[in-house]
Amino acid sequence: MLSGVLIGGLLHPALRRDRFRRNSYLGALALLTVAFVSPLCALSSALFSARVTHHLLLISAAAPLLAVAFPAHFRTTGTPLTLAILAHVVAVWFWHAPVPYAWALGSDGLYWVMQASLLGTAVLVWRELLTPGVQLRSSIGHVVLISLMGLLGALITFAPVPLYMPHLLTTELYGLTPLEDQQLAGLIMWVPAIVPNLVAALVCLLGLAEAGGAKTVGRA
Repeated sequence: MLSGVLIGGLLHPALRRDRFRRNSYLGALALLTVAFVSPLCALSSALFSARVTHHLLLISAAAPLLAVAFPAHFRTTGTPLTLAILAHVVAVWFWHAPVPYAWALGSDGLYWVMQASLLGTAVLVWRELLTPGVQLRSSIGHVVLISLMGLLGALITFAPVPLYMPHLLTTELYGLTPLEDQQLAGLIMWVPAIVPNLVAALVCLLGLAEAGGAKTVGRA
C-alpha cells in the first residue's frame, strides 16, 4: 500500500511541472528502496543499530526530500509546526520504547503502522520547517528536534542493560553483544540523526542574518 501511494505520487501535476521537485521525489524513492529492499532491511531484523539507521533514512533523509517535492504551499490547510513536532516526537519516542518496538517487530500490521507514522509525521514537520519566510520559527523547531532526538539517543546509549528483547539472541553473529548493539544504536540516534536538523537550523539562522543585514543597508 505504501509503495503504491509513493509510486503514484509521480503522477502529481506539480512534479511533472517542476524538475527540482521531481528529482527530490525520485531521490526519496531511491532512499526508501534502500531502506526497504536492500540488505539493510534484513539486517535491521538482527541489529537494533541497523533498525535505527533504517529509521533515520526515513525521517532524516527521505522525509525532507518528500517535503521539498510536496511543499507546504501546495496544501489547502496547514499543520501548525508545534502540533507537527509533537506528533513526530511522540511517534519516534513511542516506537523506540522497548515494548512498542517489540510489538511492531512481532506483527506485520504494526510494523507498517510504525514505518508509516515515522515517515508521515517527519514529512509534516519538514514541510512546516521548509516553509519560506519563517526562518526564526524553523530554526527554533530544528533546535527542539535536535534536543529531543539527542535526549532519546543518550538514554539508549547509557542504558545499563539491553532493553530490546527482539535483538537479545541476534547480535552475536555480527560480533556484537546486545548491549553493544544498543549503545551503537543510541550513538547513531544521538549524533548522525541531528545533522540534517543542525544544518537546516544554521541555514535558517544565516538567512535571518542576511535579511537583517539587508534591512540595515536599506536604512543606511
